[in-house]
Parts: sequence; structure tokens; C-alpha cells
Amino acid sequence: MHDKLDRLRVRFAELDTNIQDPLLIKNPAKYRDSMREHAYLSRLMEEYDLYLNAEKDLEETLAMVREADDSDMREMAKDEQHRLEKELDQRESQLKVLLIPPDPLEEKNIIMEIRGGTGGEEAALFAADLFRMYTRFAESKGWKYEVLSANETALGGYKEIILSITGKYVYGSLRYESGVHRVQRVPETEASGRIQTSAATVAVLPEAEETEITIRQEDLRIDVMRAGGPGGQCVNTTDSAVRLTHIPTGIVVIQQDEKSQIKNKAKAMRVLRTRLYELEEGKKNAERAENRKSQVGSGDRSERIRTYNFPQNRLTDHRINLTLYKLDLVMQGNLTELVEGLCIAAREEQLKAMAE
Repeated sequence: MHDKLDRLRVRFAELDTNIQDPLLIKNPAKYRDSMREHAYLSRLMEEYDLYLNAEKDLEETLAMVREADDSDMREMAKDEQHRLEKELDQRESQLKVLLIPPDPLEEKNIIMEIRGGTGGEEAALFAADLFRMYTRFAESKGWKYEVLSANETALGGYKEIILSITGKYVYGSLRYESGVHRVQRVPETEASGRIQTSAATVAVLPEAEETEITIRQEDLRIDVMRAGGPGGQCVNTTDSAVRLTHIPTGIVVIQQDEKSQIKNKAKAMRVLRTRLYELEEGKKNAERAENRKSQVGSGDRSERIRTYNFPQNRLTDHRINLTLYKLDLVMQGNLTELVEGLCIAAREEQLKAMAE
């Protein structure tokens, strides 16, 4: 650990010099990354200095224990030794946690995609319930959300709804919500009162900034069409709907919620940019972790992560074996216990991987 921290001290000194270079400021992306790394290493070096001070104090105290002629003085030195040993253990544990570099994606805003899966109309209604759960949680955190597109069913469910959530550490908090959410309950559409199992999928994507993903015009096909839907002023009267096709990847984004073609195109570009960013990050993550599968999950939307059992008011997260008998409160947006539990489990896995 000392060798690694000493190497990081050298890197910190390099950054101290680099961030004062006027040429670096002219490159906003590189400057931002350098400042983020500098802030992280600054905190790490502060902790390392405290650890080294405690280590030095312990060495001096051990010398006093060995050399003390007076028994009372020796006992006092032993008490101080025990205190410093405990402090050193705590500081070492703290350093090990800090040695896990922060993921720059954690600070990002997100685009969340919720889709009804197996279960027809009941799955669409559950997708609507998940949408309300996440937006209430967002409101409790002081985050803002915006619906980018929605495909609503006759009973008020969603075949698909896409929204953006902006705020502090949104992706860091919600990144582990990606996957299949299974629900067990008596559907509104079930007259006989039988419990039905349905599912909805959630994808949480870190939203890409314009400077992070470049989309060339020659790689883009833009089609405009008349918006479809249950009715409204612009439905079938103006070509306001926009379909973007990214030719190299085949990704298609359709946006028709706005009356303005320009606004629909802008929203579609946000979603397309984010999906392309996710594609690139997915490749990087696969390369980093090809030999090790995370217990918490990779964010794969095909992985079943959670079961919501309404008759028993029970929620179970299968990745961390967490069961809560307060599903009613969770559905109202009280996700803090779940979110924190998943983040702690992910951090423990990272520490274990470092030790290995």
C-alpha cells in the first residue's frame, strides 16, 4: 500500500504543475478531468499524511515502552500504544476505501428508459408505477426530471417511457436500477382475483454531453413524419415527429411528444447521444471486467434484479439478498435504504477485487 501511495504522490505533484499550464485550460475536457483527479488525490494525500503521522507516533511510543525505566511511565506508554494501534487500523481502512478511484460517471445526469415487459397491460401499469416511484425519489432528493417520450396505454400504463433526471450524483445513486423488475400482485385487469407475475425493464444511462460524443451528419439519417397517438392539435396535421437513425450502429430514436419538429429533434439527439455513450462505456467495462462478474450486476437490462410482492408488502433485491416488508413505502419513492445497500455492496466488491 505504501508503494502505491508513494507513486500517487508523485502523480499528485505532476498534476499540481500541469493544472497551472495555460495550454491545459484551452482544452476544457482535459482540464476538467485533471481537476477532478487533482481533487481526488489531494484528499487521498491528506489521509496518507495523517496515516504516516500516526505510524511515526506509534514507532516513538513503542520505543518508549521498550526504554522506560519507570513502571508507571511504561503503563502510560502501553495505553498510548493501544490507542495509536487502533487509530492506525482505522486510518488504514479509510485509505483502502479511498484508494478506489471515484467513477467520473457518478456525477452525471441520467436518461432512464422504463418499458413494460412480460404481462401485457399489467406490465405497462407496473411500468407506470415504477415511473412514479423514481420521480418521487427524485423529488425527495431535489433532482429535476423531464419526460422525453412516452407511449401510454388505454388504462394509463406505459409500453415505454423515457425521462431525464438531473441533479447531484444521480447516476451514482441510480446506476444499479438497470435490469428486470418483477411484480407479483392481483392486476386491475384480473376479475377473478388471481395473483399474476409480470415484469418491466429499466435502463439507467449516464447522459452524454455534446463534447463527449461526436455524431457526424453523414452517419445520421433523419426522417420526419406525422405524429401518431390518441388525438391532439398536431396529430396527423403536421410533420412534427422525428426519427433518427445512426447508420454505423443501427440505433433508432423516435420522438414525437413535442408539437415542434425542432424540439423533437433536440430530444431525440439527447437520447441518441446517450445510447452511443452507453455503447462505448459498455465496451470499456467489458474489457475491464471480462474475468470477473459483479454480484451487484453489470447494468444489463436482461438481468432479473428485484421482485415486488404486493400481497405480502415485500420487496426483495436478489443481488444483495435484501428483503424489506415495506413495499408500500418503497413505491412512494422511499428508495434510500435500497440505493445505499447496493452502493455499499458494490464498494465492498471493489475492495475485495483490489485485495485479490
